[in-house]
Amino acid sequence: MYNFIKGIVDEITSTSVIIDCHGVGYEIFTPNPYSFNEGEETKVYVYFHIREDEQSLYGFKKKEEKELFLQLINVKGLGPKMALPIIAMGSINGIADAINRENLLYLKKFPKIGDKLARQMILDLKGKLIVNGEIVDDEKDELLEALKGLGYKDKDIKAILPRVNKEVKIEEQIKEALRLLVGR
Repeated sequence: MYNFIKGIVDEITSTSVIIDCHGVGYEIFTPNPYSFNEGEETKVYVYFHIREDEQSLYGFKKKEEKELFLQLINVKGLGPKMALPIIAMGSINGIADAINRENLLYLKKFPKIGDKLARQMILDLKGKLIVNGEIVDDEKDELLEALKGLGYKDKDIKAILPRVNKEVKIEEQIKEALRLLVGR
């Protein structure tokens, strides 16, 4: 329904910001309200949550945070109020890494996330987290970072990534990627 709201930050509370958009004050629950500055114009990517007894806006400074939030709230037993602290306390890559590597200890550090819910997150999201239209895959990220470290540009790397065999060890993936990059 809503994609974003652009306006002036009118007030900051411990859990939300009030955005004045043409004379209407929208209360938007956000992972880190203190990252906003009062009196400053801002763009907040929002999710409109509707339940029988509640209508709430949840907002994020980055599209990637919103995408992760939407995937987290689809996990059985994990609602918007539980997903916000996860995004506030963890990085997108850190959360994706923990889910893909089945790191229960990392996931259980978030408020109200116990063993059962951490396992459910892994079950529902492992290998399925999508950020910026791409599935977050640790091995692909590891390969991407290794090639960036060698000085290759993002666009060149992304052009050859689909042709690299993901079934082999990372060392072999790097060798294959280098062969493809040199052959370009």
